Amino acid sequence: MDGSIARFDLAKIGPDFIANPYPTLAALRREEPVHQMPDGSVFLTRYADVQKVYQSRDMLSDKTQEFGAKFGQCPLADHHTTSLVFNDPPYHTVVRKLLAGAFTPRKLAEFDPLIEGIVERLLDRVAEMGRFDMVEDFAKVLPTEIISVMLGVPKAERAKLRGYSLAILGALDPVVPPERLAAGNAAVTEFSDILADLIAHRRANPGAGGQGEVIEALIFGEHDGRRLTEAELIQNCIFLLNAGHETTTSFVANAVGTLFDAPDQHRRLIEDPSLITSAVEEFLRVESPLQIGNRRAGEDIALSTGVLPKGTYIHTSIAAANRDPAVFDNPDRVDLGRKPNRQIAFITGIHVCLGATLARIEGRIAIGKLVARFPDIAPDGPRTRLPLAGAPGTDPLIGKTPPKGERFVNQDFTAP
Repeated sequence: MDGSIARFDLAKIGPDFIANPYPTLAALRREEPVHQMPDGSVFLTRYADVQKVYQSRDMLSDKTQEFGAKFGQCPLADHHTTSLVFNDPPYHTVVRKLLAGAFTPRKLAEFDPLIEGIVERLLDRVAEMGRFDMVEDFAKVLPTEIISVMLGVPKAERAKLRGYSLAILGALDPVVPPERLAAGNAAVTEFSDILADLIAHRRANPGAGGQGEVIEALIFGEHDGRRLTEAELIQNCIFLLNAGHETTTSFVANAVGTLFDAPDQHRRLIEDPSLITSAVEEFLRVESPLQIGNRRAGEDIALSTGVLPKGTYIHTSIAAANRDPAVFDNPDRVDLGRKPNRQIAFITGIHVCLGATLARIEGRIAIGKLVARFPDIAPDGPRTRLPLAGAPGTDPLIGKTPPKGERFVNQDFTAP
């Protein structure tokens, strides 16, 4: 076994892994697919193992104890112990059903024209700019606008949302200095105050929400006579921001980077726009917006190389699973027409992404319109990856890694 593989430790990864994790992930998947790290946790890289963990009801997401030890009593602890992602059944089941009212087919149907309008305005703006930063000027603005509409956030407050999300998620790294904890707590408090005002206004004015707004469905939605409490409403609205903002930014930016790395597929999409639906699935597979997740084994679980005992902390490499040659032919090759494509970027099981359909709509419209509008778009400088947490509360410096700092120029325009 390669010595570097034997010594692999998520807590000590460096810039080379961040820039290109796939050779290391391939070696782990081949040589040690259930890799034990110095802290006793394991890192899974095979599709079958990752899928089995996500589909098992015995794998736990609750981190009340961990967050209590990490944060003590503070707004960050209140948020992360209340939001959907860090809870297990039966509580998770009830809250998820109540949140699902924001993602019904009828509600999602409102988003196509809404997202089309937002994307068209953004493309008009970048067309005027000539040169633009794919992340700053397009990919991160899109989800901010969409989430703001969903939650009814006034335009004057929207610019704050990305900062809130980054501060809250940034406080989840294993080692966090006091100033970052303070920033995370301040973000939870400030955004909670904004949301409390919005919720009070909508309670007093039901039926006044605009197209795409879901906060009313969250306030008044019921399941078996149960409604979300005020705290659940606020904390899960924050969760919707965190879950949908950075992942969508990464999804869109990484898709564009993937097209530049595979010019034959870029041309293929230009010539056949109907490929956009399958292209979205391939973008999600090749550069999964969420690359690392985790669970704690609530019972023993049998995986490809043996049985993990109850209590084992498990890191799941979605990025490695989505390039497993046991499931995907020629997995490192981009194929926008790939079928079947059983990618698990949105994971699977009871915690499957609640906003997966909305994310697909966003990707289909944003990437499809960008390619159609600017067929000659080209990179105009180096691109780097932005190291971000693999998932809220999971691993540092792994996961959502969009091209960052890259500028693009549409060659139909004269650069200023």
